[in-house]
Amino acid sequence: MAKATYNGEKNSKERSMQKLLDAVGTIIKTKGYTGLSSVNVGKAAGLNRMLINMYFGSLDNLVETYVRGKDYWVAAAGNARELMEEKKNKDTREILEALLINQLSYFHKEEEMQKIVLWQLSERSEIMFEIAEEREKLGETFFNSADPYFANTDVDLRAVAGLLVGGIYYMVLHAKSNDSLFCQIDVNSPEGLERIKNAIKQILKDTYAKAEKYKR
Repeated sequence: MAKATYNGEKNSKERSMQKLLDAVGTIIKTKGYTGLSSVNVGKAAGLNRMLINMYFGSLDNLVETYVRGKDYWVAAAGNARELMEEKKNKDTREILEALLINQLSYFHKEEEMQKIVLWQLSERSEIMFEIAEEREKLGETFFNSADPYFANTDVDLRAVAGLLVGGIYYMVLHAKSNDSLFCQIDVNSPEGLERIKNAIKQILKDTYAKAEKYKR
């Protein structure tokens, strides 16, 4: 019979590393990126903060490892990736509608993503820049598929999508931070959220209809 290998120390290290990573998520949700200090991470993990440097080299490396492991925008896209593959260039309006509505629903309920977006808006950092670049790659795939439909028209789909994404971020962050109405809409209520979704659908319907006129 083969002799069992002792993995106690290795397993203990892996458990501690995971506790530190989980602590980063906890702090982002509860305190935001400004609360990411070695002291806070150590307390949240229930570990000596010196383990951060021992296992990750620095607090920045720990935070970067955590954020890179969380694919926020892929999760927020929902079934839109499958639609892109399924429909190819057939119905890009349905794909964009799914992307935006899925993003609204996910962003509205995921406090951690809300804090990450606030971080992106508040200060420039290498990790936040790279996350934004990854998000843009997903958008590039979609826009390349949609471009033929809008060729030789004056419809700027990228600008329309940009305004919708910006509106989603701002309205959700405003509602979550202030718990107040926005343009007399309670975004925190199911009814208010549904109104925003319907507006997204209508704007996209009108945008695609305008491009269609050029083809007649």
